[in-house]
Amino acid sequence: MIRWGMIGAGDVTEVKSGPAFNKIEQSALVAVMRRDAQKAADYAERHRVPYWYTDADELLRDDSLNAIYIATPPYAHLDYAERALKRGKMVYVEKPMVMNQEEAKALVELVEQYNGKLVVAHYRREMPYFLKIKELLQSKIIGESKMVRLVTAKKKMTDQET
Repeated sequence: MIRWGMIGAGDVTEVKSGPAFNKIEQSALVAVMRRDAQKAADYAERHRVPYWYTDADELLRDDSLNAIYIATPPYAHLDYAERALKRGKMVYVEKPMVMNQEEAKALVELVEQYNGKLVVAHYRREMPYFLKIKELLQSKIIGESKMVRLVTAKKKMTDQET
């Protein structure tokens, strides 16, 4: 049985992820974490999640959880993934996995160091717009792609901001 804890319970989790954890055999969303207690409690009640927290480390200390879904802003992914891996939890992280190549290498090293499991949420790759972009790129109708540039805001996040 996969017993999920979720760090970050914002809009992305309302329809796609949060409810899905309880619809899959041998899977249950057991706990959520959001720094705003009222919003955490509301989310837990609406989605029938037994436990809620306002502190990520408190959620991670819950030994009944064996997997952690990280749905925070990307600049916090590495930190939360590291904390979860150190606690022996499997990690499912929203995309982008981390902010840059350096953080990606660090995360891979952490997975190896703690003999962990890590999966990135790439559910969009089968959506119609993404399939069309893939088709256009592969057929080279729009030319040959030589570079992709992604720009994100980088900010370090404290537990209080999660």
